[in-house]
Amino acid sequence: MTLAISPAARAALDEWLTHLRALDGRAEKTITAYGADVRGWLSFLAHHRGGTEGLSGLITVPITDLRAWMAHERGRGVSARSVARALSAVKGFTAWLADRQGGDATAILSARAPRFQKKLPRPLTIEGAAEVLESVGDDAREPWIAARDTAVVTLLYGCGLRISEALGLTGADHPLPEVLRIRGKGGKERLVPVLPAARASVAAYVAQCPYDLTPEGALFRGTRGGPLNPRLIAAAMERTRNRLGLPASATPHALRHSFATHLLGAGGDLRAIQELLGHASLSTTQAYTGVDAARLMEVYERAHPRA
Repeated sequence: MTLAISPAARAALDEWLTHLRALDGRAEKTITAYGADVRGWLSFLAHHRGGTEGLSGLITVPITDLRAWMAHERGRGVSARSVARALSAVKGFTAWLADRQGGDATAILSARAPRFQKKLPRPLTIEGAAEVLESVGDDAREPWIAARDTAVVTLLYGCGLRISEALGLTGADHPLPEVLRIRGKGGKERLVPVLPAARASVAAYVAQCPYDLTPEGALFRGTRGGPLNPRLIAAAMERTRNRLGLPASATPHALRHSFATHLLGAGGDLRAIQELLGHASLSTTQAYTGVDAARLMEVYERAHPRA
């Protein structure tokens, strides 16, 4: 179907994606997904209308065609969440195109995405998180692997890191400083305090690791010396939760959820937690931690200068 996209539309899409990379700092996975979404939209539109559209026609597409596209996507089994993401990409591309070409893109930009139920993460209890940290290395084949797995999950829970961020650390990051500079999604940097327990856990792993941890090489290594595959940490978590009787939601990412939720429960400020997690908006942090509206207003009223 992508062969139906006109050369002009394909060139415009490529230019938009280049713009996102250069100016907006979007993550490469996000850009790839947006490109696929917009290509799907352009291809559908060409087949739906029986021919390719000029760039001006892409800007002034009527709402009926946009709804037909969304219905088509849902009809072939695409989830409402994915259609909503695709619509966001189409809106972004159309707004950029309208800004460059001129034209009224109101129909597309005002379209509503299909509703979907957001899946809130399920954090572990404080006791459950402590049990994971204490026993995640129990099934390891060698002591240094046990120390490695313990160090990784301690960073996830103790610092709120994503698994990709923890495994992105290099030998130059050891010994861990009191404050770690993390490059997260979209290349955005944030400063994360490092607990003494996390520094000690990483130091224990480094002391036992049989490989030469060069400054430019990965800090966490696999059994053959290459960068540690995140699937191995997921597998270690699966064995641990089965042994401890924890729910299937007890994944590596759940430790990051737990970090945020437990901080908030202890009286942490929602804005500070947002910065620690690297979330772009407070609403993301609110959903992430399962904060209810009453708790959010309590934090707001306590912190707002005019409350």
